[in-house]
Amino acid sequence: MGNIATSFKQQIEKLKSRGMELDYPDDKIKEILLDIGYYRLGFYWHPFEIDEDHNFKEGTRFSDVVKLYYLDVDLRNLLLKYIKRIEINFRTKLVYYVSNKYKESPTWFIDYNVVNSTFISDIDKHYNDEFKSKNKPIKLHHAKYINDKYAPAWKTLEFFTFGAILKIFKSLNENDIKERISGLYNVLNLKKFINIMDTIVYIRNTCAHSGVIFDLNTPKGISIIPGITFNENNRSSLDSTIKVILYILDKISNGRKNDLERQIDDLFMEQKGNDIIKGIIIEKIGYKYK
Repeated sequence: MGNIATSFKQQIEKLKSRGMELDYPDDKIKEILLDIGYYRLGFYWHPFEIDEDHNFKEGTRFSDVVKLYYLDVDLRNLLLKYIKRIEINFRTKLVYYVSNKYKESPTWFIDYNVVNSTFISDIDKHYNDEFKSKNKPIKLHHAKYINDKYAPAWKTLEFFTFGAILKIFKSLNENDIKERISGLYNVLNLKKFINIMDTIVYIRNTCAHSGVIFDLNTPKGISIIPGITFNENNRSSLDSTIKVILYILDKISNGRKNDLERQIDDLFMEQKGNDIIKGIIIEKIGYKYK
């Protein structure tokens, strides 16, 4: 029964009975199970299962499951590092261009002349007592300007999430600023730009919350834009998402784009000699070895 907790010994015996080759000593396996967890590791031995009873195909090794897990961890951390660069760049452009157009409205993110009610009606979810207390510059602002309900956009938005920043962008009343910002990333179609940014926020959130990404598929297909070629025309795979990240990153810094591309290639090349993991990288992620 899946609703009854099991001991390490029971977990090891269960893996053996399903056909997994336990190529580590029992004490090492126990250490890994206590570190990562039987349930979480299950996401990484799932590709090796051959039936509804969770039996494994012949030759399935515990070590390969662990290698796939750490490949996933390294890839998440790598993508998060470079997505952060995109997030900061996008936030900076949004704050700069909107704040300079609406100089008389420093808190334009709650101004109905600038932003529609879709975002403003939910402002308390983003800007509340907890937000003011945990972000020191915001706390200091309210201590100094006791009559201000909100701090200016250039202070406030620095502490909003990537998702909230994108919501504000979508909620701008005038398309001219949105089109100007999307044009800076060489995406001239606004709907396609929003699709791309939605994709990047989605992968960012998945990585930040330790989600499994080696077999990730985006909820929506990624828009076709000039300059991106998707392998097998699969516009939902992790490889397609990586290509979008590389495309946007290139408009910010060609050097950082090249760094990310090289590090991803290096990460996957480390597994080129392991036919099992290499096959998963090709089939699940959609990566093509050069």
